[in-house]
Amino acid sequence: MFYRRKIILALLELFGGELEKIRLQKLLFLFAQKQTKADYEFIPYKYGCYSYSANADLTTMSTKSLLIETEKSFIKADKTSYLKLLKPDDKIKLHAVKASYGNMGSEELMKHTYRNFPYWAINSVKANSILNKDELLMVNKQRNNKDEVVLYTIGYEGISLEAYLNRLVQNGVRLLVDVRNNPLSMKFGFSKSQLKRYCESLNIAYIHIPEVGIVSDQRQELNTQSDYDALFKKYRKDTLAKTISSQEYIITLLEQHKKIALTCFEANICQCHRKHLAEAVTDLPNFKYKLMHI
Repeated sequence: MFYRRKIILALLELFGGELEKIRLQKLLFLFAQKQTKADYEFIPYKYGCYSYSANADLTTMSTKSLLIETEKSFIKADKTSYLKLLKPDDKIKLHAVKASYGNMGSEELMKHTYRNFPYWAINSVKANSILNKDELLMVNKQRNNKDEVVLYTIGYEGISLEAYLNRLVQNGVRLLVDVRNNPLSMKFGFSKSQLKRYCESLNIAYIHIPEVGIVSDQRQELNTQSDYDALFKKYRKDTLAKTISSQEYIITLLEQHKKIALTCFEANICQCHRKHLAEAVTDLPNFKYKLMHI
């Protein structure tokens, strides 16, 4: 079993075996803030801090009968004591969470996290009803309201779904442009239908433009930077030269949405075709905006 799932089971154990879903997410978030390297990361969802990865683990554990899921709660069905299986430091931190927040209900926890971690309240449908004017002002300051037009590029290699989505949110991205030829991924959250759903939950539109991607059989045996450079030379000659209309469409999308991001897999921009695509777009005569790799 993944260690992070043991944390969820230990949290439920510590709270008597059952927690409301919103309360569980908030307590897990507060625990994660105490960790040096958090096992779960969170995005600013409609009820504040929320981890898609934690929810996926909860669903998996329910299908394996470790948990029972009801409409509002998760109940620990496994009789194993997972508290005993945690690292000593994590066990101390879980007990600290129980001592500090154990008597708070879902709305009180929501209010506490909004006040102390305002970034995670920027998309909340409850913030206006539970925060005062000054607290709402602090939440608003977390939003990227810069009035500029920017073409971003981003890769998802080596980071979690939540870290990736937060990078989009924090840069004010309004449209994600998937430039993979084949938008499937073994990594949680990054196949086309999942990524589209998760983006739209944060008010980020999604579009897929496969014709500017590189087919997978051309990406074999890339062992050195010179291998990548040879691939991208061919890409510029064979693909970019034939997809001018798609590149012009990307500029149209940029002018409509103001901040958009081209996305593919690689973390290293020098090993991803999105760099060459973005540069081809910026070389078009009607491009007069900023390009940033995030």
